[in-house]
Amino acid sequence: MSVAGFLAHSALAAARDQTRTAATIAADQDILTELFATGRKLGWAGSNLNQMTKALNSGGDIARIEETLAAVRHAATATRTAVERINNRTKDETA
Repeated sequence: MSVAGFLAHSALAAARDQTRTAATIAADQDILTELFATGRKLGWAGSNLNQMTKALNSGGDIARIEETLAAVRHAATATRTAVERINNRTKDETA
């Protein structure tokens, strides 16, 4: 499922569930905001990596590759954390 599809599915499911509290909805909003932010960061980092790869393939020297790779790792970790929060919340709701 794509990220956009997941977000649409989640939003529709949340709208149908009348038992959700304001606190749960606020927590979901925080998680989704985090996912959108990390998605943008991964997009920017991917673009930077593509540019660096092109430069390296052309014989260029990339001075900031470690900084970009660190940004990719950070965004990937943030995404993983947000997904784990969603999974844990879902497990708690079904238990």
